[in-house]
Amino acid sequence: MSNKVSVGSSAFAFGVYASKAIPLEQLTNKLQELNFQGIELLGCRPYGDPDDVSTAADRKKLKIFFRDHGLEISNYGADFKERSPASSDPDERSDYRKLFTKNLHFCEDCEIPSIRVDTVYGPPLIRGVSYEDAWNRMRDTWHECAEEAQKAGVLVVWEFEPGFMFNKPHEVAKMICDVSHTNFTVLFDSCHAHMCSVAAARQEEPLDKLEGGSSEFAGLLSGNIGYVHLIDSDNTLHDNWTSTHAPFGTGKIDFDELTDAIVASGYNDDWWTIDLCFWPEAWEVLEDSKIFIDNLLTTHGLL
Repeated sequence: MSNKVSVGSSAFAFGVYASKAIPLEQLTNKLQELNFQGIELLGCRPYGDPDDVSTAADRKKLKIFFRDHGLEISNYGADFKERSPASSDPDERSDYRKLFTKNLHFCEDCEIPSIRVDTVYGPPLIRGVSYEDAWNRMRDTWHECAEEAQKAGVLVVWEFEPGFMFNKPHEVAKMICDVSHTNFTVLFDSCHAHMCSVAAARQEEPLDKLEGGSSEFAGLLSGNIGYVHLIDSDNTLHDNWTSTHAPFGTGKIDFDELTDAIVASGYNDDWWTIDLCFWPEAWEVLEDSKIFIDNLLTTHGLL
């Protein structure tokens, strides 16, 4: 396996960057300078909105643009525009499927290997929707999406996190089992895994904490981790919503232990992606983050 390092572009377009996003040319030049191999493309403005890059010619230009900067697109963070397959509104569920297909076609055209999904709504549930109905609708839709994406050669990766419903470790494992499709896997984000398994953040009773924390969580998902985000956790939430993506070395995660656990879980994709989403100084800590990951992967014989 030839391991490669990527970074999530959302870090430079969300939070404090929402009104002053880092221009794509400036971002890719910096990634090239720091010897990144990839970029995780945000599926909305200002970077990878499928409506902004809508023609075959435009998408070819985008591929060439990244290639000329020595970069591959490691993953695509599709924007489902607050449409959930768990909704009681059939039109909303239909919109989700249409949006999935639109974003999947973008992945095909740009040769992106995986597409990120989430449950769209915050915990515990969509108002007026029962747990059973939300679960079953999500399960069935994701099975359909996994089947459609498999035919396109694109892996579906679900990013669980405290800010979205079904955020307990055993719920995540059960959803993977219930969707029951080899093309549906987990996007394992280290800070989300920590906050879900150690802090049980934004969970309803009974809380689902794991004694072994995020490393135990990785083992619980053995054989089902399709993509990885690495970043630290300081045991806090960003805006009381989702996990704070704290720079490496400022939080509580033992990355040597966690890396071993991820590898032991059977993770066999090439990509290890830095996720600084919502960190207010993402641009300033990017170089140190790359150095940290390079050292970590080298120490574990992965780079």
